[in-house]
Amino acid sequence: MIDKINVRVYACAVKDKKVLTLFEEYAGTQLLKFPGGGLELGEGLTDCLHREFDEELNVKIEVVEHLYTQENFLVSRFRENEQLLTIYYIVNIINEEDFLILDPCIEKTEWIPIDQPDNPFPLPVDKIVFDKLKEKFL
Repeated sequence: MIDKINVRVYACAVKDKKVLTLFEEYAGTQLLKFPGGGLELGEGLTDCLHREFDEELNVKIEVVEHLYTQENFLVSRFRENEQLLTIYYIVNIINEEDFLILDPCIEKTEWIPIDQPDNPFPLPVDKIVFDKLKEKFL
């Protein structure tokens, strides 16, 4: 039974037709995902993004625009009692020279070309967002 809603806020940092991705392990599963994470109580959506980039990657961001909000009902892949709601923004990294992985769960980062033919993302909403990036930037 669904008894919780988990709001997730993610960012697409785009540079030279590439998007920043994280490789991390979560609940024993290897994931390729966008930077971001869970909204905390009392926090605004863009405040969440600023906090996540600061905590995970040691950088400041500029939120450029909203890109996509998940439209369909989705149960968490990792917690069967949670409904997910995910929101994605396009951002610019302000101080890229300070970039440093601070979160031990993040194995590495990579700038993935948006123009690649295959969609590399395993999570369903990330797949939609990658396709939206192709529409917007190609």
